[in-house]
Amino acid sequence: MYLCYMDESGTSNIPGNTSHFILAGISVPIWHWNDCDREVRRIKERYGLGDAELHTAWLLRKYLEQNRVPDFAELNRNQRRSEVERLRKAELLRVQAQPNKKLHKQTKKNYKHTADYIHLTYDERKQFVLDIADCMSRWGFARLFAECIDKVHFDPTRAERSVDEQAFEQVISRYQQNGKRCQNYFRWVSVAATANFSEK
Repeated sequence: MYLCYMDESGTSNIPGNTSHFILAGISVPIWHWNDCDREVRRIKERYGLGDAELHTAWLLRKYLEQNRVPDFAELNRNQRRSEVERLRKAELLRVQAQPNKKLHKQTKKNYKHTADYIHLTYDERKQFVLDIADCMSRWGFARLFAECIDKVHFDPTRAERSVDEQAFEQVISRYQQNGKRCQNYFRWVSVAATANFSEK
């Protein structure tokens, strides 16, 4: 059996707020899954990211609060987290008093999605992403499948399916095609994160 973890980037709505929608899946033989998990967990623990979910887009943003802390890189991780949280609380109180409620909502969202990473400098976060990528690049048994849809040129009427359905069909068809080339008994389980796809 193979496990295929799937996730998306961008929004599938047309027009939505992105020009493209990408759905990707990484397929790993189930007998390697625990080894992969251990390798990734070891890297996460080195960076103090234990059970944190990894979102590259949020990891690689610059957190302005860190620039406002004197000698931020010289502080230990607990001190960094404490200083950033203090500044963020003050900023939330400031924007809450503003008439622009959307700004307050967006600020809260930004802080929520980056909370797990605020103890790492920008350079450390970049290196973390590179370390994870380097680790996965050595998984010769894994396969990556992806579909990128340019929504400017996608016509749901002609395609007779939504952007989500088109991307899902393309990724799964490639996944199944690869399965036919495998000598082992091939079944698959899809684990979709933050997407509107059910377990298959």
